[in-house]
Amino acid sequence: MDGIEEFGSMVEDEECLLSLELLESDAHYQLKRKLMKLKGLDFMGVYFKSSSPNWRDETVKKLLRIARIIHMDEVELYFDGNDGSTPDEYCSPRNEIKALNEVLSVVDDALKSASLMKIGMLQGLRDLLICRIHEFAEKNRQEIVLIDNYNCSKEKALLQWGVKNDATIKLMIANIEGAGRGAIATDDLNVGDIALELPISMIITEELVYESDMIQVLEKFEGMSAETMLLLWTMREKYNKHSTFKSYFDSLPEVFNTGLSFGIDAILTLDGTLLLEEIMQAKEHLRAQYDDLFPSLCNNHPDIFPPQYFTWEQFVWACELWYSNSMRIKFSDGKLQPCLIPIAGFLNHSLHPHITHYGKVDIATNSLKFPLSKPCCKGEQCYLGYGNFSSSHLITFYGFVPQGDNPYDVIPLDFNVGTEDGTSSCWSSHMVRGTWLSKNHNIFYYGLPPPLLDLLRSARNPSSLYKSLIPENLEIELEVLEDLSSTFGERVQVGM
Repeated sequence: MDGIEEFGSMVEDEECLLSLELLESDAHYQLKRKLMKLKGLDFMGVYFKSSSPNWRDETVKKLLRIARIIHMDEVELYFDGNDGSTPDEYCSPRNEIKALNEVLSVVDDALKSASLMKIGMLQGLRDLLICRIHEFAEKNRQEIVLIDNYNCSKEKALLQWGVKNDATIKLMIANIEGAGRGAIATDDLNVGDIALELPISMIITEELVYESDMIQVLEKFEGMSAETMLLLWTMREKYNKHSTFKSYFDSLPEVFNTGLSFGIDAILTLDGTLLLEEIMQAKEHLRAQYDDLFPSLCNNHPDIFPPQYFTWEQFVWACELWYSNSMRIKFSDGKLQPCLIPIAGFLNHSLHPHITHYGKVDIATNSLKFPLSKPCCKGEQCYLGYGNFSSSHLITFYGFVPQGDNPYDVIPLDFNVGTEDGTSSCWSSHMVRGTWLSKNHNIFYYGLPPPLLDLLRSARNPSSLYKSLIPENLEIELEVLEDLSSTFGERVQVGM
């Protein structure tokens, strides 16, 4: 198959072959291919026979090793996958649930065309995978406490509006202690079940701007993005009593409490932190954007842009709405658009999400679906994965910090990278994070990322990339550790 490293599914007469696909279009294709070779993975796929000892466990184990690498992102590759030194256990909850579902999908595809002889074997693998997913979900279940006296009338009206417009909803909206509003499963939902399905008529897209009187003004602004147009449309539509989306706007909070609206007390508390720097840069960008648009739009077109709807405060509110609630959706024409998805905005983020595969309109039903990648019990909060964001980004643009250790809380490093050999040459930038997240604290690793250590070693001696316990290498190791200690001070603790 052109452009694909083949790992897809076939059936042989005497044994089964299951494989996955690593696309050449993957941004980290070469790194992942190299890592598979380092771990001794067979590029032809995984053969198995039911007569082999422990064939179910061994087959799933081999397939998961491949799937985990396929679904590694840049941070996971940098910290956990650079040289094949880390164990084969999962590197993150996000990666593990995606890997399990990838293998499940391959087995399901094989079942569709399997001979009668092979169906039993494949079904055995499927049952084991479902069991593994259930175990993983149970292990990472997050307990919640509902606030009973909360008035959910606006949220109920939104759900009723959704049902009236042919949405399928297996969720209710509740107020959760310590988390605000969230989506709760109304039934026991299993892997593959659809928690929420919305027709595209319920989605707020840029087409709404082009159908409004705003477009005659906004299209004259050269280079104005769809996001900015939608932002301005939202600011006015919020006050439209006859809006198709009135129930949605009524359900939105008056204040989002993201970092963009932090008051003076919060700013003083954060003084001197990188988080404050990120927040201030974001606010300065928004202020410059607002000043480019107002008051000129209101002065020149007061009938379309009434001044009372386009204040600085209203602009920040709309920005917070789009930052914290919007999704990029791929439509049937292949176009990727920023959208607001009513009801879906109540699906909170988690490092252990139930829903990981979403964002593409189903052509057959002309709807947007949110299928579960792991089970969600009745009464349990149903979580979405917003993306691979640091906690500082989540505070600034979403207004919360996720529970647990966030693997994306990294500090970028500004190094002059110019090595001719070694694995560090694969990386244009470097980073560090808490060493407690590492699985390898042995000598030559210390809980730190191999690409960074290799870069520092190569600066001392290019041949020191070979990790052997000879005196010359150990002397270089001590020098590297001293470099790290002087660079980061007390922020990095390493030991031998």
